[in-house]
Amino acid sequence: MQSAGKEKEEVSDGSVKLHRQVGFVGAVSLIVGTIIGSGIFISPKGVFRNAGSVGTGLLMWFACGVLSTFGALCYTELGTMIPKSGGEFPILLESFGPIPAYLFAWTATVILKPSSLTLLALTFAKYALAPVYGDCDNVPGMATKLVGAVVILTVVFVNCYSVKLSTRIVTFFGIGKIISLVIVIIGGIVFLAKGHTEHFEDAFSGPPPGVREISLGLYQGLWAFDGWNQLNYVVEELKNPYKTLPRAIITSMAIVTGLYLLTNVAYLSVMSLEELLISPAVGATFGDRVLGVMVWVIPVSVTCSVFGTCLGSCFTAGRISYVAAREGHFNQVLSMIHVKKCTPAPSVILNGCIALLMIIPNDFDSLINYYSFANWAFYFLAAMALLYFRYERPNAHRPVKVPIVVPIIFCLACLYLILAPIIDEPQIQYLLAVCTVFFGLVFYIPFVHFKLRSETIRSLNRFMQKLMMVTTPDSDS
Repeated sequence: MQSAGKEKEEVSDGSVKLHRQVGFVGAVSLIVGTIIGSGIFISPKGVFRNAGSVGTGLLMWFACGVLSTFGALCYTELGTMIPKSGGEFPILLESFGPIPAYLFAWTATVILKPSSLTLLALTFAKYALAPVYGDCDNVPGMATKLVGAVVILTVVFVNCYSVKLSTRIVTFFGIGKIISLVIVIIGGIVFLAKGHTEHFEDAFSGPPPGVREISLGLYQGLWAFDGWNQLNYVVEELKNPYKTLPRAIITSMAIVTGLYLLTNVAYLSVMSLEELLISPAVGATFGDRVLGVMVWVIPVSVTCSVFGTCLGSCFTAGRISYVAAREGHFNQVLSMIHVKKCTPAPSVILNGCIALLMIIPNDFDSLINYYSFANWAFYFLAAMALLYFRYERPNAHRPVKVPIVVPIIFCLACLYLILAPIIDEPQIQYLLAVCTVFFGLVFYIPFVHFKLRSETIRSLNRFMQKLMMVTTPDSDS
């Protein structure tokens, strides 16, 4: 009771800082709402295409859930050992020093998070405009970009306006996503109960996948699971983080893994593997065959799912540059919060501005490859940090301690996902990814290492501070 009272007091004490306003339900909603996007409705076929058979495909989906859960458990130990927001940034800072931490913050702020937000916003736009133009493929590119820009501006505004409002909207859409998947699952169960089990006969009859097919299939599945580490970006805003973080992560991963497996079983109860692979949008095909007058559920579910994911992604993305700036790695303005709303408005706005610029190009294939490749490289470093802390700080306070086999398996899986596609089929985007990551050193050396400052930058900072009504947060002490 004392803890709850303290949390309530912290939210209402009038201080200018990020308050602990995210409880268990909000934490679960943030993870589930960020993970469940358009992927499970549109293209689970990427996994099955590389798997080669129904049985192998379902096993790969299960493996993606287990691997994501292992990663989430590693981050749970790290997040309770180092209870700081910013995701991988504070972990890499304390384990491997400022340069790896800065390179993560640089890459996530400039490429990873904005590109993810842009892709989600454009996906939302296509499905929201599909009823007007008859089909997603008929939606004009300019209309898609305009609606995508409106979505980005909307989620930026909500995240700047209120943490509570943002988490409540994410919770609302998270519940909607679960309900929509349950409708699909119930439809599949009805089909199976009627005896339509033919698509599961000889489930493993097909060519076994090779090294490249396994890695590509896992990439596709893990893309649908991406978001399991979202709470580590907002640890400082969790109520009772030592309890909320592990409970929310375990609950969320169990919910998502179960829903994904059952949803894929539902799809395959209605479609053969061949039909699933040629379907432009698996969820829409399922709806046409099963839901009847309720067919509108699928496009509505996709748009709502994507919007909720946009909101959650933008919510956590702003905390990366905020924490990095607080440590002196980014411009000082990014470490400030709104004097009335107590939100990291400058960091959230930066994420939105870069995402708006990324709407201009039309080809996002290279960004998707970059996103997966670079993300798993940083996941690997974070898991290695856990092993490093086990060796260097064996007696450190660990409210959560996972079995040592979990980070070891996760590290090996990360290495496989990083190296297998490069070795099997080297492509230029992997080299470009590495170059872009290390290009951040061009800014790190003068502005972080040598702490170069100029009166022009100071004047600009003062102007931006007044324009956005932001200030340095009050100390917790």
